[in-house]
Amino acid sequence: MSDAAQPTAAEVRAAAEAVKTALDRHLAAVERRSGEDDPAVSEAFNQLAAAAEAYDELLYDRHDEVTPFEIPSAEEALPPYAGPEEPNAISVLIRRDYTVAEPQRLLAQAQRVEAAEYDDVVDDDAAGTVPGALGILFGEFEPDEIASRHKEFGLEEGDSTLWVTAAEEPPEAGEWLEAPFEHIDPQQVVCRFDVSAVFDDEVSDGEDDIDFVDEDEDGDLEPVNAEK
Repeated sequence: MSDAAQPTAAEVRAAAEAVKTALDRHLAAVERRSGEDDPAVSEAFNQLAAAAEAYDELLYDRHDEVTPFEIPSAEEALPPYAGPEEPNAISVLIRRDYTVAEPQRLLAQAQRVEAAEYDDVVDDDAAGTVPGALGILFGEFEPDEIASRHKEFGLEEGDSTLWVTAAEEPPEAGEWLEAPFEHIDPQQVVCRFDVSAVFDDEVSDGEDDIDFVDEDEDGDLEPVNAEK
């Protein structure tokens, strides 16, 4: 950003004052809360989130600095778990992102697999392209093995998430194969486990970012529902 486009010190100070005002309003709304879903609290929360985001952006643009806190948006939060108490079936939804950091390494690995495993090669160029190589490797190795050996395949890990959802009964065979990730009811999510570089500064013990929101009879936390 050019010097001409940078916010002034006064603008940054005004944004900081707006955060302070929003904090006071949010606390006042919480103290006057009329119920669990009080709209005044939600409005104050959203105003605080907007003020904090604006201040964070101006602070970074002016001073190349950030705030040590993050306020999640209401849209990001999963609703409370409302699934069966004793589910008869679960679904595990996993997403893992990778960057193709070393395409040549990826291609070389696919070519080795193709040479060792396939006697009749349908497409001679399959292992010579990145999409073809990915198809060969993910067809040969389990996703967990690729995750543990990603560097061997020229991949670099990105964000990942795992959701466990509950159901009364298992779905019929082939029922959801055409659209496997649609029609997921957030209220059926038992627990959620996220891994991201954004948590590196927040989690000091090196464990994955996991939220626990309920307690068992002994007062210990249980992974009932998590939100990011």
